[in-house]
Amino acid sequence: MPTYTVHEPPARNSSAASEPERFVFVRDGFYVWAFLLAPLWLIWRRQWLVLLIYLVVTFGLALATLYAGVGVAGRSFALLLIAFLVGLEASTLRRFTLARRGWRNIGLVSGTNMEAAEQRFFNDWAAANGTDYSPPPLPPSAASPLHSPPILGLFPEPGASR
Repeated sequence: MPTYTVHEPPARNSSAASEPERFVFVRDGFYVWAFLLAPLWLIWRRQWLVLLIYLVVTFGLALATLYAGVGVAGRSFALLLIAFLVGLEASTLRRFTLARRGWRNIGLVSGTNMEAAEQRFFNDWAAANGTDYSPPPLPPSAASPLHSPPILGLFPEPGASR
């Protein structure tokens, strides 16, 4: 079951209370897109300092292996290891960036998916703050048995004449 850390943003000037809709959940684990497309993933997450460090280390390693006479396979393997390391530590890098921006780590929660983890966290958070938290009602789904579309085909409706 995935584990998430919950981060609270710094307080805005206009509000003194925390705004739960702005909380960020960061999943622990391997990030495939950070492994495959590390620079683009870092840009997407707006992690500029981490991107700068990544570029310096990557170009430094590429130049060092080039001048050391390492073959193409060795250089590629070294760069693949850096990409693998970024994929493994992507959640840590994201937490680092959030902490630098003043976000506060306020909890740890696990759930089968992000929605279950959010539900579990906000239920516990509301109970700890003494507020009554009830999730917003879900919209009717097309897959819901109460709102299923009529069946088209060769099957008659129950009670209809043949």
